[in-house]
Amino acid sequence: MTIGEFLRKNLISLGDNCRVLLEKLELYDERIIKELESTIGEPAKMSKSKGNTVDPEDMVQKYGADTVRLYVLFAGPVEKDFEWTEEGIAGAYRFIRRLWNTFHQYLPHIKDIDKNLIGDIRGEAKKLRQKTHQTLQKYIKDMESLSFNTAIAGIMELLNHLQDFKPETPEDLAVVREAFEMLLFMLYPITPHVAEELWHRLGYTTLMIQHPFPEPDKTALQEGEVSLAVQINGKVRATVVVPKDADEEMVRKIVLSDEKVRGYLDGREVKRFVYVKNKLVNLVV
Repeated sequence: MTIGEFLRKNLISLGDNCRVLLEKLELYDERIIKELESTIGEPAKMSKSKGNTVDPEDMVQKYGADTVRLYVLFAGPVEKDFEWTEEGIAGAYRFIRRLWNTFHQYLPHIKDIDKNLIGDIRGEAKKLRQKTHQTLQKYIKDMESLSFNTAIAGIMELLNHLQDFKPETPEDLAVVREAFEMLLFMLYPITPHVAEELWHRLGYTTLMIQHPFPEPDKTALQEGEVSLAVQINGKVRATVVVPKDADEEMVRKIVLSDEKVRGYLDGREVKRFVYVKNKLVNLVV
């Protein structure tokens, strides 16, 4: 029988009886306790009597105040207890490092970009902007209801989208800059030191608190695009993204400029252009 099996069978917790047992067997070692906690689970709850408390000052010195605050607020609903784990706070630290690295990868390209370039954007840029404003809308509701953990989860998901996005135009970069600014505003109550530092690296000379908190753009929240299957002589050859309820003239322009469609046409004349609104296009050549 392994030590873990013995502990579970005899309902011995890792925080009290297990320590006594290992001391009696002259096997006590703090490294063994940590190993058991990581492999067996169910670590004992913190208490001074068990000598297993964590000093916040030590954690701040090791990871920084922002990381500790992020971990505590993300660990679970505020009305419930949670088990402090080294893996959990290390995960919060990794998120902040990922934010820092992703931000600095974009910084040379977005620092001097004009946000007013955001206009008639389409495709992935439009999806990213929609995701940004959806996240902001949900964040405001979550913070008002003290659901800090779900608010943070939304911020993490938005950062994933920023990492996956591949900007190609100045308009795309303007969308990225707007997304980062809103992400920093959302993080400001949670990780103020990191948020403020990145804010100033964007070129701002005044504190974030001196700027109004952003509001979701109702236009950006709308489902403004649809994907159309493009058939050529009855066979699906491509998919294009067009504005929802777009007229035939606009759809024709988008379809005929698509590289895949042009490749299949190979210079042949389009005899008929059939457009079923928001569903498909069929070209007869």
